[in-house]
Amino acid sequence: MLAILLAACSSTPDEPVGSGYYRVQKGDTLYRIAVNNGQSVNNLARWNNLKDTTAIEVGQVLRVKPPGSNPAASSKPAPSRPVATPTPAPAAAPKIALIWPAKGPELKTAATRNNGIDIGGDKGTTIVAAAAGKVVYAGEGIRGYGKLLVIKHNQDYLTAYAHNDNLLVGEGDQVSQGQKIATMGDSGADRVMLHFELRYKGKAVDPTDFLP
Repeated sequence: MLAILLAACSSTPDEPVGSGYYRVQKGDTLYRIAVNNGQSVNNLARWNNLKDTTAIEVGQVLRVKPPGSNPAASSKPAPSRPVATPTPAPAAAPKIALIWPAKGPELKTAATRNNGIDIGGDKGTTIVAAAAGKVVYAGEGIRGYGKLLVIKHNQDYLTAYAHNDNLLVGEGDQVSQGQKIATMGDSGADRVMLHFELRYKGKAVDPTDFLP
Protein backbone atom coordinates (compact mmCIF):
# COMPACT_ATOMS: atom_id res chain seq x y z
CA MET A 1 0.00 0.00 0.00
CA LEU A 2 2.86 2.35 0.84
CA ALA A 3 4.39 1.71 -2.58
CA ILE A 4 1.08 2.43 -4.30
CA LEU A 5 0.64 5.69 -2.41
CA LEU A 6 4.19 6.82 -3.25
CA ALA A 7 3.60 6.05 -6.89
CA ALA A 8 0.36 8.02 -6.86
CA CYS A 9 2.03 11.01 -5.22
CA SER A 10 4.89 10.99 -7.72
CA SER A 11 2.71 10.62 -10.82
CA THR A 12 2.95 13.40 -13.37
CA PRO A 13 0.09 15.36 -14.98
CA ASP A 14 -1.49 13.74 -18.02
CA GLU A 15 -0.29 10.31 -16.86
CA PRO A 16 -1.56 7.71 -19.38
CA VAL A 17 -3.35 4.62 -18.16
CA GLY A 18 -3.05 2.09 -20.95
CA SER A 19 -3.20 3.00 -24.60
CA GLY A 20 -5.78 5.68 -25.35
CA TYR A 21 -6.82 6.33 -21.75
CA TYR A 22 -5.87 8.88 -19.11
CA ARG A 23 -6.29 8.92 -15.32
CA VAL A 24 -7.41 12.30 -13.99
CA GLN A 25 -4.88 14.01 -11.71
CA LYS A 26 -5.38 16.68 -9.08
CA GLY A 27 -5.82 20.07 -10.72
CA ASP A 28 -6.82 18.64 -14.12
CA THR A 29 -9.61 20.11 -16.20
CA LEU A 30 -11.25 18.48 -19.16
CA TYR A 31 -10.01 21.32 -21.33
CA ARG A 32 -6.41 20.76 -20.23
CA ILE A 33 -6.64 17.02 -20.81
CA ALA A 34 -8.17 17.60 -24.25
CA VAL A 35 -5.43 20.02 -25.31
CA ASN A 36 -2.64 17.78 -24.02
CA ASN A 37 -4.02 14.88 -26.02
CA GLY A 38 -4.78 16.79 -29.20
CA GLN A 39 -8.54 16.46 -28.85
CA SER A 40 -11.54 18.72 -28.34
CA VAL A 41 -13.53 18.96 -25.10
CA ASN A 42 -16.67 17.88 -26.98
CA ASN A 43 -14.95 14.71 -28.22
CA LEU A 44 -13.83 13.75 -24.72
CA ALA A 45 -17.31 14.45 -23.31
CA ARG A 46 -18.95 12.32 -26.00
CA TRP A 47 -16.49 9.39 -25.76
CA ASN A 48 -16.83 9.33 -21.97
CA ASN A 49 -20.59 10.09 -21.71
CA LEU A 50 -19.97 13.23 -19.65
CA LYS A 51 -23.07 15.34 -19.12
CA ASP A 52 -21.15 18.05 -17.26
CA THR A 53 -17.69 18.86 -18.68
CA THR A 54 -16.66 20.37 -15.33
CA ALA A 55 -17.56 17.27 -13.34
CA ILE A 56 -14.45 15.09 -13.47
CA GLU A 57 -12.87 13.49 -10.44
CA VAL A 58 -9.30 12.67 -9.42
CA GLY A 59 -8.58 9.05 -10.33
CA GLN A 60 -11.28 8.90 -12.99
CA VAL A 61 -10.14 7.13 -16.17
CA LEU A 62 -11.07 8.90 -19.39
CA ARG A 63 -10.84 7.80 -22.98
CA VAL A 64 -8.60 10.28 -24.85
CA LYS A 65 -8.48 8.51 -28.23
CA PRO A 66 -11.49 7.86 -30.45
CA PRO A 67 -13.16 4.47 -30.04
CA GLY A 68 -11.91 1.97 -32.63
CA SER A 69 -8.62 3.82 -33.17
CA ASN A 70 -5.21 2.20 -32.79
CA PRO A 71 -3.59 4.41 -30.16
CA ALA A 72 -0.37 2.44 -30.26
CA ALA A 73 -0.03 3.10 -33.95
CA SER A 74 -0.98 6.77 -33.65
CA SER A 75 1.55 7.29 -30.89
CA LYS A 76 4.45 6.16 -33.04
CA PRO A 77 6.76 9.00 -33.92
CA ALA A 78 6.72 10.10 -37.51
CA PRO A 79 9.59 8.57 -39.47
CA SER A 80 12.51 10.90 -39.63
CA ARG A 81 13.30 12.37 -43.00
CA PRO A 82 16.58 11.16 -44.43
CA VAL A 83 19.34 13.69 -44.11
CA ALA A 84 20.95 14.50 -47.39
CA THR A 85 24.60 13.50 -47.46
CA PRO A 86 26.72 16.35 -48.77
CA THR A 87 28.53 15.54 -51.99
CA PRO A 88 32.23 15.37 -51.26
CA ALA A 89 34.44 17.76 -53.07
CA PRO A 90 36.54 16.24 -55.85
CA ALA A 91 39.79 14.93 -54.46
CA ALA A 92 42.83 17.00 -55.34
CA ALA A 93 45.42 15.36 -57.56
CA PRO A 94 48.04 13.60 -55.46
CA LYS A 95 51.38 15.34 -55.60
CA ILE A 96 54.33 14.07 -57.57
CA ALA A 97 57.81 15.36 -56.77
CA LEU A 98 59.33 16.87 -59.92
CA ILE A 99 62.58 18.65 -60.67
CA TRP A 100 63.01 21.25 -63.38
CA PRO A 101 63.74 19.48 -66.69
CA ALA A 102 65.99 22.27 -67.97
CA LYS A 103 67.68 25.46 -66.88
CA GLY A 104 66.40 28.64 -68.50
CA PRO A 105 63.76 31.37 -68.36
CA GLU A 106 60.08 30.52 -68.47
CA LEU A 107 58.66 31.91 -71.70
CA LYS A 108 54.93 31.35 -71.26
CA THR A 109 52.73 33.40 -68.96
CA ALA A 110 51.03 31.99 -65.88
CA ALA A 111 47.64 32.15 -67.63
CA THR A 112 48.68 29.42 -70.09
CA ARG A 113 50.49 27.08 -67.69
CA ASN A 114 47.70 24.48 -67.65
CA ASN A 115 48.86 23.57 -71.16
CA GLY A 116 52.46 23.28 -70.02
CA ILE A 117 55.39 25.68 -69.80
CA ASP A 118 58.04 26.76 -72.27
CA ILE A 119 61.63 27.03 -71.05
CA GLY A 120 64.08 29.03 -73.14
CA GLY A 121 67.75 28.19 -73.70
CA ASP A 122 70.45 27.55 -76.21
CA LYS A 123 70.46 24.75 -78.72
CA GLY A 124 72.03 21.69 -77.13
CA THR A 125 71.07 22.61 -73.55
CA THR A 126 70.66 19.48 -71.45
CA ILE A 127 67.12 18.23 -70.75
CA VAL A 128 66.61 15.79 -67.88
CA ALA A 129 63.74 13.59 -66.71
CA ALA A 130 61.62 15.50 -64.20
CA ALA A 131 60.87 12.23 -62.38
CA ALA A 132 61.74 8.57 -62.72
CA GLY A 133 59.66 6.50 -65.10
CA LYS A 134 59.40 4.65 -68.41
CA VAL A 135 59.64 6.23 -71.86
CA VAL A 136 56.34 5.47 -73.59
CA TYR A 137 56.87 7.65 -76.68
CA ALA A 138 59.94 8.89 -78.55
CA GLY A 139 59.51 10.34 -82.02
CA GLU A 140 58.19 13.06 -84.32
CA GLY A 141 54.74 11.68 -85.10
CA ILE A 142 52.71 14.28 -83.19
CA ARG A 143 52.21 17.47 -85.13
CA GLY A 144 53.32 20.68 -83.45
CA TYR A 145 55.59 18.98 -80.91
CA GLY A 146 58.66 18.28 -83.04
CA LYS A 147 60.91 15.63 -81.55
CA LEU A 148 58.93 14.52 -78.52
CA LEU A 149 59.54 12.34 -75.46
CA VAL A 150 56.76 11.14 -73.15
CA ILE A 151 57.61 9.50 -69.81
CA LYS A 152 55.08 7.58 -67.74
CA HIS A 153 55.76 7.91 -64.01
CA ASN A 154 52.85 5.94 -62.53
CA GLN A 155 49.20 5.16 -63.27
CA ASP A 156 48.29 8.84 -62.96
CA TYR A 157 51.15 10.99 -64.25
CA LEU A 158 52.99 11.54 -67.53
CA THR A 159 55.47 14.23 -68.51
CA ALA A 160 56.10 15.38 -72.08
CA TYR A 161 59.25 17.06 -73.50
CA ALA A 162 58.81 18.70 -76.91
CA HIS A 163 60.88 20.53 -79.59
CA ASN A 164 64.05 18.60 -78.75
CA ASP A 165 67.14 18.59 -80.93
CA ASN A 166 68.37 15.08 -80.06
CA LEU A 167 66.57 12.28 -78.26
CA LEU A 168 68.95 10.35 -76.01
CA VAL A 169 66.51 7.62 -74.86
CA GLY A 170 64.02 5.43 -76.68
CA GLU A 171 60.64 3.86 -76.11
CA GLY A 172 60.68 1.27 -73.33
CA ASP A 173 63.71 2.73 -71.57
CA GLN A 174 63.55 3.18 -67.81
CA VAL A 175 64.94 6.54 -66.73
CA SER A 176 65.80 7.97 -63.33
CA GLN A 177 64.99 11.44 -62.07
CA GLY A 178 67.61 13.89 -63.31
CA GLN A 179 68.88 11.55 -66.06
CA LYS A 180 69.81 13.29 -69.32
CA ILE A 181 67.17 12.35 -71.90
CA ALA A 182 67.48 14.95 -74.71
CA THR A 183 69.03 18.19 -75.83
CA MET A 184 67.10 21.40 -76.41
CA GLY A 185 66.25 22.39 -79.96
CA ASP A 186 63.66 24.05 -82.16
CA SER A 187 62.05 21.08 -83.92
CA GLY A 188 58.42 21.95 -84.66
CA ALA A 189 58.91 25.43 -83.15
CA ASP A 190 60.02 28.89 -84.27
CA ARG A 191 62.71 29.20 -81.60
CA VAL A 192 64.92 27.07 -79.38
CA MET A 193 63.02 25.97 -76.30
CA LEU A 194 61.64 23.07 -74.30
CA HIS A 195 57.89 22.72 -74.13
CA PHE A 196 57.20 20.76 -70.92
CA GLU A 197 53.83 19.29 -69.96
CA LEU A 198 52.56 17.40 -66.91
CA ARG A 199 49.44 15.30 -67.41
CA TYR A 200 47.28 13.84 -64.65
CA LYS A 201 45.01 11.02 -65.87
CA GLY A 202 45.47 12.36 -69.39
CA LYS A 203 44.61 15.98 -68.56
CA ALA A 204 47.25 18.69 -68.68
CA VAL A 205 47.80 20.44 -65.33
CA ASP A 206 50.01 23.36 -64.31
CA PRO A 207 53.45 21.76 -63.75
CA THR A 208 54.68 24.68 -61.64
CA ASP A 209 52.41 23.46 -58.83
CA PHE A 210 54.66 20.39 -58.60
CA LEU A 211 58.06 21.91 -59.26
CA PRO A 212 60.43 23.20 -56.56
